[in-house]
Amino acid sequence: MDWDNVRVFLAVARAGQFVAAAKRLKLDHATVGRRVGALEAALGARLFDRRTTGATLTSAGERFLGAAEEMESAFLHAQGEISGVDLELVGDVRIGAPDGFSTYYLTGILRDFAERHPGVRLQLMPLPQLTPLARREVDVVVGLDKPEAGRFVARKLTDYTLGIYATRAYLDRFGAPAGVEALQGHRLIGYVEEHAFSTALDYVRQLFGGAPTSFECASAVTQLEALRAGVGLCVVHDFIARRFDDLVPVLPERRAMRAYWLVTHEDTRGLGRIRAVAEHLAEAVARDRGMFL
Repeated sequence: MDWDNVRVFLAVARAGQFVAAAKRLKLDHATVGRRVGALEAALGARLFDRRTTGATLTSAGERFLGAAEEMESAFLHAQGEISGVDLELVGDVRIGAPDGFSTYYLTGILRDFAERHPGVRLQLMPLPQLTPLARREVDVVVGLDKPEAGRFVARKLTDYTLGIYATRAYLDRFGAPAGVEALQGHRLIGYVEEHAFSTALDYVRQLFGGAPTSFECASAVTQLEALRAGVGLCVVHDFIARRFDDLVPVLPERRAMRAYWLVTHEDTRGLGRIRAVAEHLAEAVARDRGMFL
């Protein structure tokens, strides 16, 4: 069985589309179709239902997926043990992380890594969930929750704190709330609930004491920009808020604490470039832990 055909099958299964898989593999659409067709011919079974909206696994495809992932795991282990390319730290490493952590911390601490290892192409993805890691769509995840199941290896990076903030201009105009009950009289910024990817994001409800939000954004970065535009009050990570002189703590006694977790997949954590990125992140956060609290 041709491993390249299996590799293409996995890409299509994970992307759910032939076109998206072709882009990820840097192949043309026709080549991806031919390789999947060759694999189906070798197995004597149709692996995908091809539709205008994408490609879904057939029952045979679902059964073959597990075997294909075992083949992939064996290949990656062999690569990590004997590949001179990996020893030289060459290749792609995709990192999924919350947008606030990526924008206001991760990009800065990866600069040194990029300078030391120019052969590694770093790709930051706004994907803190573990599903892309399980599908091998990313290599390293900085998440808000410790995984309770799955073939993951997790370590706690750090705790971090959050508080309520406003701009000086907003407080000059509307005044500061005297207590949590007074929050009802202010416009509050929060998450779009159905896009809150983790229960750890319930800090908005916690710190606002259940007061309703009236301006909602799907990302922490957009919330921060709404806050700085004077839209209202917002819960912000303290390590992010310290970067902006125009932000002022409101009701500073009300704080929340959450954690960041560094998660890799059992099958790929041994690859040199992935291990090096994970260690770099862990060492940087350990050095900077004080800024997160």
